[in-house]
Amino acid sequence: MSLRTFRRDTITRPIFKWASRATPPISGTERDAIEAGTVWWDGELFTGNPDWNKLLAMPPAKLSAEEQAFMDGPVRELCAMVNDWNVNWEDRDLPREVWDFLREKKFFGMIIPKKYGGLGFSNTAHSEVVRTVSSCSVVAGVTVMVPNSLGPGELLMHFGTDEQRDYWLPRLADGREIPCFALTSPDAGSDAAAMTDTGIVEYGEWEGEKILGIRLNFHKRYITLGPIATVVGLAFKMYDPENHLGRGAELGITVALLPTSTPGVTHGERHIPQFTHFQNGPLYGKDVFLPLDLILGGEKQIGEGWKMLMTALAAGRGISLPSQSAAAAAICARATGAYARVRTQFDVPIGMFEGIRKPLADLAANIYLIDAARRLTIAALDERHRPSVISAIIKFHATEHMRESVEKAMDIHGGKSIIDGPRNYLGSQYRSAPIGITVEGANILTRNLMIFGQGAVRSHPYMLKEMLALADEDEKKGLDAFDKAIWRHLGHAFATAGRAFVRGWSGGRIGPAPDGAAMPGYWKQLSRHAAAFALLADFALLTLGGALKRKEMISARLGDVLAELYLLGAVLKRFETEGRREEDRPIVAYVMRQGQGRMAAAFAGVLDNLPARWAAYLVRLLAFPVGVPAPMPSDELTNAVAETLMKDSPQRDRLTPDIYLGEGHKEHPLKDLEQAFKLVTAAASIEKKMREEHVGDPQVARDKGIISAAEFEQLAEAKAAADRVVAVDAFPMEEVSPIAAQHRQKKAARNKRSTRSEAAE
Repeated sequence: MSLRTFRRDTITRPIFKWASRATPPISGTERDAIEAGTVWWDGELFTGNPDWNKLLAMPPAKLSAEEQAFMDGPVRELCAMVNDWNVNWEDRDLPREVWDFLREKKFFGMIIPKKYGGLGFSNTAHSEVVRTVSSCSVVAGVTVMVPNSLGPGELLMHFGTDEQRDYWLPRLADGREIPCFALTSPDAGSDAAAMTDTGIVEYGEWEGEKILGIRLNFHKRYITLGPIATVVGLAFKMYDPENHLGRGAELGITVALLPTSTPGVTHGERHIPQFTHFQNGPLYGKDVFLPLDLILGGEKQIGEGWKMLMTALAAGRGISLPSQSAAAAAICARATGAYARVRTQFDVPIGMFEGIRKPLADLAANIYLIDAARRLTIAALDERHRPSVISAIIKFHATEHMRESVEKAMDIHGGKSIIDGPRNYLGSQYRSAPIGITVEGANILTRNLMIFGQGAVRSHPYMLKEMLALADEDEKKGLDAFDKAIWRHLGHAFATAGRAFVRGWSGGRIGPAPDGAAMPGYWKQLSRHAAAFALLADFALLTLGGALKRKEMISARLGDVLAELYLLGAVLKRFETEGRREEDRPIVAYVMRQGQGRMAAAFAGVLDNLPARWAAYLVRLLAFPVGVPAPMPSDELTNAVAETLMKDSPQRDRLTPDIYLGEGHKEHPLKDLEQAFKLVTAAASIEKKMREEHVGDPQVARDKGIISAAEFEQLAEAKAAADRVVAVDAFPMEEVSPIAAQHRQKKAARNKRSTRSEAAE
């Protein structure tokens, strides 16, 4: 103890005083965001020495028999009821019968426990339902998604009083109440602390009685389901200028349950998000009075609103938007592979051109990666983890990979995808892609500030302990805690440097891999990069200190490395969990090499721009003595992966499971595409026979006896199906343009007058 006391008072104290001045204070909103959720696999990655066996031991996401029956029944029925073209271009809403079906089958109460009348489904079921419904219609997917995320059902389950849960949850479960959550306002988007929506504690009248309550004034926007909601989870800044509650004047961000029928509430106007017509709009409140018992969680939750939101988002970010992204990426991959086989140019399927092969391979890689990460994340959520950093990673990267998939699919489809109409199955995905990028934490903010910025504090073995010690008002107590943390941190740093050196100088050949795992070389490379990441993160934190918060580009690149470690680990886990299918090996190799290339770019970006050049040089020397390796998929591998989407095979079905392909509709563009794809691939052997005889015309081939009459009919059927797929929509001028319709009406009126005049003469 005397040695430790000497160390603390003579060595640690000057460091403590320097760090206290150099480290900026943590704001209340920052602390709530940092403390929200739990640390899970992100903590392992920050150690620089993750135990991959723990990752493989994580039970895979599974549906119960009841959940699978819901997927096979009501979910498929719902998809068959929705016509996406009519929803967005004609009705501008889901049909009434669809809304009634959603209520009847309790789609709005999937996550609400059965004792309150909900379905009591797992996070896995929530994700799979949103994924399948979104593959049918983004509007329907969003409508199902929102009540089961923040909505405010989840907040009620976690933070509501018993009385609030008993009243509201049954009404939300059966659809008597339609919920929304109102956080964003014109002055506060990412910066919730800038919120100008207020609630003043004062006396007012409620149901004929004078009681103590809250006088609300607010303007919210971008609120999904806001135009039709009957109850709002409203976030506002609460004040008590007369100190009625005895807690001071400024009480902080608070959430209340606000019935939209309350006098002073105005809603019903609609925003149009990228011509994707889910219900979304502004909410206004002027001099709205509410009793205190409508504060979510009661008076004890006053001022805890931001922490409640961050806790809910710690899970919600990992479910809804990743599920929609997985649906969009799967539609793009499956449809584009089929179209590349059906569509020909120069008498060759366009998917045979090498320029098409690369984006096709990327589409296949994206669906494998997104679903691997999504399934791992929801499995963790079902195990009662609430990993806020991991949820931010999966939200950002799922939506970004989805956007990439949509763009590549559009490029390959060409004119087919840019002409809107009932035959266009990509237009809605393209228009809605920026929505997922923007909401639940805009991706620019998430990448630059949240993933590493929050992760470094929350998930690092020692950083949060050190920061809390520095912020302790009791300096003696803070110094003692800081002394314990900083020296353990130093020992950890030396161990990390040693691991980075051994793994770096061996080229990743020396490093841990899971016991008996396939593809051990990729596991070892992840171990190498994990050690290099932990080392570089420590040097960045040491040399930049609080300034790292402002060095957003460096923080973003470190976040990119952290994210790739998680995503690629999920890919390798998926390969193991699914039984190491040999046919999937090329896709896994393609994804891993792409991911390693992205990590290399991120590492190089930090090392090239770290202000402390000595630190950058030392990390290069220890971890990357011959440079940062940046492997890329070979052309042979690219061709093999692209081919998976152009074959009618069980593997193709496995890679794009449970998406809606038009079943139950008399006419549906994806149904036509699937039919054409099967007919064209089935006729491939007949076409090969004709090519071998150098005959291009089927009729000539039939007449010469090269093919039979039945084979001729088979080719004709395939050609007709392909023509239906390649066709695009065209509309009468008057239907497209009101000006043209008016011009035609005026012309008809002139002609009628002229005819009457001639008759009179």
